[in-house]
Amino acid sequence: MSDEKSTKEDDLNARIGKKVKAEREKRSWSLTELAEQSGVSRAMIHKIERGESSPTATLLARLAGSFDMSMSQLIALSEVQTGTLLKQHQQPIWQDPETGYIRRHVSPGQIPLDLVSIELPPGVSVPMPVISYLSRRQLIWILEGELSFHEGEKIFEMQTGDCLELGDPADCIFRNDSEQPCRYAVIVLK
Repeated sequence: MSDEKSTKEDDLNARIGKKVKAEREKRSWSLTELAEQSGVSRAMIHKIERGESSPTATLLARLAGSFDMSMSQLIALSEVQTGTLLKQHQQPIWQDPETGYIRRHVSPGQIPLDLVSIELPPGVSVPMPVISYLSRRQLIWILEGELSFHEGEKIFEMQTGDCLELGDPADCIFRNDSEQPCRYAVIVLK
């Protein structure tokens, strides 16, 4: 089972790499130009594009933001799922190799909204740079557990059932200071 999971993750990482390269080439950017736009090293971008490295959530957010899209949009474009029903076993899953953060893309089709389910392990903190929030409206809805969400200088202590509309773009941090996993939904208007 874990070999099957590794293969699926490797396939998704390879597709993400191809999508990063396609988006870069669509803009006629060199690796150096994308590195300057995103703040991700040229060497790391090259490894990601070739499928030789599993990018972290923070790196993906930086790359996606430089393309004026959310991390969810970049991954969704790599997942190529269409139709009106996306069964749970079909929903693409991506795991951050650095933090163990698990992202499940829930929404099917091409509607102007991404619905993503996140599981944040206990004691984990995931920073997201301001570039990943430009030109986007987002909600965070806590499904289970506790989340300390840092939006610039503001800190929101959230519990099961709480829902937050993000404000102006800012560097953000998702923190789970509890001893239990936190599950939350991120809703992104495209």
